[in-house]
Amino acid sequence: MKFYSTPVRCNLPSPWGPMTLAAHNDALVWAGFDGQKHAVDTSVWALAPTHPILRLACDELAQYFVGQRRHFDVPLDLSGGTAFQQKVWRSLLDIAPGATTSYGAISQSIGHPSAVRAVGGAIGRNPISIIVPCHRVVGRDGALTGYAGGLPRKVALLQLESHL
Repeated sequence: MKFYSTPVRCNLPSPWGPMTLAAHNDALVWAGFDGQKHAVDTSVWALAPTHPILRLACDELAQYFVGQRRHFDVPLDLSGGTAFQQKVWRSLLDIAPGATTSYGAISQSIGHPSAVRAVGGAIGRNPISIIVPCHRVVGRDGALTGYAGGLPRKVALLQLESHL
């Protein structure tokens, strides 16, 4: 993950543990559970809880946590990944709340039908958890597999969305 300018960050409590969010001037670049797999070291970035993008992201996520939001409006910057990763991450934005899809379906949708493992790797490195809904991707047979934030969080997010 590369960042083209130095982001600022804030902390956000969630029902499933603390999160850190980061933004640059006009977009969110990171939202992750503290201690998740593939996390970037956000501790080197300045705290800026009043940054307008971070405030918007925190407000929208807080609404999501209580079932009052299905879609997010905060601007996103996914340019820190490779071209392939960005394609995968953008495809995740098309998965409707309450729905799931498979890694194979994602690889088909982006025109790389044999790249299922690479798609899984890109999804595991999604820099903007929840908002870019990697938790909505399941195994071919519907099995809950892989989530950088841990399978209990994936289950909880899917349960929340099924009740929205």
